[in-house]
Amino acid sequence: MDSLSLSILSVLLPFSELFSKPSWKKALTLLLGTLLCTGKRTVCSALRAMGLSNESSFSKYHQLLNRTNWSLLKAGKILFFMIIKLIPDGEPIVLQVDETLERRKGKSIKAKGYYRDAVRSTKSQVVKALGLKWLVMTVSIKLPFTLRAFSLPFLTVLEPSRKCNERAGKRHKTTMRWTSQMLCQVHEWIDKSRKLILVGDGAFATGLLAANCLNMGVSLVTRLKMNARLFDFPPQKIPGKRGRPASRGQRLMNFKQMLLVEDLPWKELEVCGYNGIKRTVRFISNTCMWGVDEVGPLPIRWVLLIDPTGKLDPTPLMSTDPLMDPKQIIELYIERWGIEVTFEETREHLGVETQRQWSDKAIAHSTPILMSLYSIVYLMANRLKEEKPIQIQASSWYQKKHLTFSDMLRAVRMEIWKDNLIIKGKLHSSLENITPEGIQFMEAIVQRLLHAA
Repeated sequence: MDSLSLSILSVLLPFSELFSKPSWKKALTLLLGTLLCTGKRTVCSALRAMGLSNESSFSKYHQLLNRTNWSLLKAGKILFFMIIKLIPDGEPIVLQVDETLERRKGKSIKAKGYYRDAVRSTKSQVVKALGLKWLVMTVSIKLPFTLRAFSLPFLTVLEPSRKCNERAGKRHKTTMRWTSQMLCQVHEWIDKSRKLILVGDGAFATGLLAANCLNMGVSLVTRLKMNARLFDFPPQKIPGKRGRPASRGQRLMNFKQMLLVEDLPWKELEVCGYNGIKRTVRFISNTCMWGVDEVGPLPIRWVLLIDPTGKLDPTPLMSTDPLMDPKQIIELYIERWGIEVTFEETREHLGVETQRQWSDKAIAHSTPILMSLYSIVYLMANRLKEEKPIQIQASSWYQKKHLTFSDMLRAVRMEIWKDNLIIKGKLHSSLENITPEGIQFMEAIVQRLLHAA
């Protein structure tokens, strides 16, 4: 592209420090091409979208992924600070973490393994698929022009399979170890006065992660099992009595047993669900010690949530911050669904699982870039929104009143194409004789061509 608007450049320029000048030009070309193209997100597709089909030195663009040394961690740090600038100083930073499976096969892909496919599996049948497992950490953020909180990825880590590590002679690192390492890195980045909240699904309800969160002053919100071991707080040690003080008190009822008790003090609460839909729920909450074998009992605030209509199963939640309000715990866990939407939309609109790199370094680079593009599009749309409203694309069969990611992506694509048609406020020499009505007609055509696919 010959020219880019400040709304686009202000989001992309901070990443230029990761590359040399020649590499940055190639990186910018690939980023813009990936945003503009549809279908498979290969290097060749990005070059075609940028009008470089006849580029003879196309291999240099491949080398940006499989040879050039640049740090994904530094890129994640830059993106993280760009995202949290949108969060007011007094509010906590809500991180979400989850795994996603990228279905890939091929002899050259070393880190692949067989994992549970959450999309294809059901309660009665588990489906496993061959592919790469990625651990993604996001920032949950909600701006006035969006209906729901968006989960913006900034760190994406490849988790090699156990067999891959055994072949390489490396110690296998579990998901909880990776999560703790990522959380420690974020904790080092931020000002210690900012409060961090980590939200994960039931797979992240482990003693190791909870203990690490307590040591760093991070609040972990996750889902517990119905038969989780709960204990009363330990009694005070009697003066003069020999021996170690007790680490826990008497065993308490688990959540299954609580549901059988008739006179529990249930409370009703109206919570804001996904997409801003309000619904009434019933809950009970208390503080206790959570019994885990790895690190010993830990103090938690638990919330047992039930649906008065009976459509949803009872859900036990917990926070390692005993002072956290039960309503906040419930709404934080509901917002966690945003990361699942992010995974779906990166596949639908940004081509995750369509890239075809085979070398280890290119594989480690390509998927984190596509995940980060989701956040970059959101930041660009936020800048464009300051200049003029973003058009909401609705239809007779899909009425919507609020912006979605497809609207943001379409607006960003339109801005990039307009920058190519108009340079510094002057029309190209080939377009000098076109009337303003003609320019509007061309913009309408581009709008239809750039429908997010």
